[in-house]
Amino acid sequence: MDQRPHRNPALPPRRPTTPPILRSRFALGLTAAAASGRFALQECLDCGAIQYPPREACHCCLSDRLEWRPRDGAGTLLAVTCVRKPYETYFRERAPWRTGIVRLDCGVSVVAYLHGRCAEPPARVRVRACLDRAGRAVLAALPDKDVTDMTDDPLMREFSNSPKGRHVLVTDGTSEIGQAMAIAAAEAGAETVWVGASERWKAAPGFEALSTIPQVTLLPLDVTDTQSVDTLAGQIGGKVDILFNTAEFHRTHSALSRRGVETARVEMEVNYFGLLRLAQAFGPAMSARAAEVPTNAVAWVNVLSVFALANYPSQGTFSASKAAALSLAQCLRAEFRPAGLRVLNVFPGPVDEAWNQTELPPKIAPRRLAADVVRALEDGLEDLFPDPVARDWYERWRADPKVLELELTA
Repeated sequence: MDQRPHRNPALPPRRPTTPPILRSRFALGLTAAAASGRFALQECLDCGAIQYPPREACHCCLSDRLEWRPRDGAGTLLAVTCVRKPYETYFRERAPWRTGIVRLDCGVSVVAYLHGRCAEPPARVRVRACLDRAGRAVLAALPDKDVTDMTDDPLMREFSNSPKGRHVLVTDGTSEIGQAMAIAAAEAGAETVWVGASERWKAAPGFEALSTIPQVTLLPLDVTDTQSVDTLAGQIGGKVDILFNTAEFHRTHSALSRRGVETARVEMEVNYFGLLRLAQAFGPAMSARAAEVPTNAVAWVNVLSVFALANYPSQGTFSASKAAALSLAQCLRAEFRPAGLRVLNVFPGPVDEAWNQTELPPKIAPRRLAADVVRALEDGLEDLFPDPVARDWYERWRADPKVLELELTA
């Protein structure tokens, strides 16, 4: 039974508010790095000067050859102020906001929000790039060393989408990945974990065992059936805080296989149209609940594949279905952004499960993948490349997509 306090019907519902989203095109590089958990600053390739704030030309030599490079964020807190009456609605609802000036060891000074456990200046801190509720990068200064209940600070909760105390839906618990996600969410402190499964796959190994976890409730859900999705949304759609879309159909046929069309049709039905059905059924209610208190809808997780970036010919139709799902997920991110809902896209390489049996190691274990996803939610990320294969694939794709395509077809 849902034990959360219910809104007073005599009062209007809280409307989601987000911070201002305007950034220069050059500042979006900071956001792109923060989306995958990195803190990066521009560096001039001609004179080596570090740039902050982001700019179009070097402040020392006026060169336009500026490159984003990772920084460790270590620095010294020099000054602190507290904004008690902000002008913007988002900040006014969350006042007071403590901010400070931090002199980074790399030589530039930045303005950052302050964690409540930061010592008074001068004090050593570490600056981290986070995504705010508008999906734009902001800087947060944290204590130099982790302290107890680090993530319980009000500031960090604004940037986090932790499952702790929340109601979670895992769309398919018949796969090893879905089961691992359900277990990880429960271990992270989720209050409720609803786990869906199609009637025809309920005999899958490990599925019934999920019912022994106190927070878990097993429910019927078939993402290929609009009525099934709508029925479940009518039952719990107004309570879901985080949705883990783990529904996946994975085969290793090439596009030229005699079974290619039939396989591709089912892959698209589950991997793409399944996501679309879920979004249409659960998305509006989650968006409407993004401003609820004390808990609210915060995130949507899509387990995709690094093969969505560049087609892996031996799994050609599967790669194509994940590429379609990625495009749709990017659309959802834009549509959810006004409500402050985070969309976390997960791009694993080969997962250590049956359909990747013939793939040589390294392969990521489902439990490790699930743990990394929970950590990414806690850190407020938008893109996760959780294993060495995925990270290598991503770096090669960023460097030159055409070269990666040729390498994969060699």
